[in-house]
Amino acid sequence: MYDISSRPTWDEYFMMLAKLTATRSTCLAFPVGAVIVKDRQVLSTGYNGSPSGSAHCTTQGYCYPELSACNASKTLPSRSVHAEANAIAQAAKHGISTGGSSIYVTLEPCLSCLKLIISAGIRDVFYETTFNSGDNLTVRDFLLQDSSISIVQIQVSAVTAQRSAAFILNPTSVESPG
Repeated sequence: MYDISSRPTWDEYFMMLAKLTATRSTCLAFPVGAVIVKDRQVLSTGYNGSPSGSAHCTTQGYCYPELSACNASKTLPSRSVHAEANAIAQAAKHGISTGGSSIYVTLEPCLSCLKLIISAGIRDVFYETTFNSGDNLTVRDFLLQDSSISIVQIQVSAVTAQRSAAFILNPTSVESPG
């Protein structure tokens, strides 16, 4: 029998969607997924990878010739469009307003993406893994103080993750025995 108490929280649900979205990433360095949500409805998703129409790093096996991953160079910029930017761009491409929405992302937004999030009118940021450190934390906190958005680190519980993995690995729309 289905146990309703084992349902994921809304935050876990949307973070799991972001994690599932990250499986589409074509970046060799960091697979990242993002989901923009308003009123518990998904507005847009995005994952990091090469710009539309460009060769995928995962297809060619490198980001730049003779460079296995974008994070292997201190001088060359990443070829990837970040997941948050792709989710915002997809919403814009389809005429979907992101004002007053929330974003769930598997990696804490970099400063550039945080500025895009603020400019897109997104009010809440939920992330799984920390990214910013040192001076970037100071700049991040300044940007957050200057805006009215919140940023919260969240984790999917082990129970929810295990139950979700069972749903992914097994048929779900079958009658329960007995």
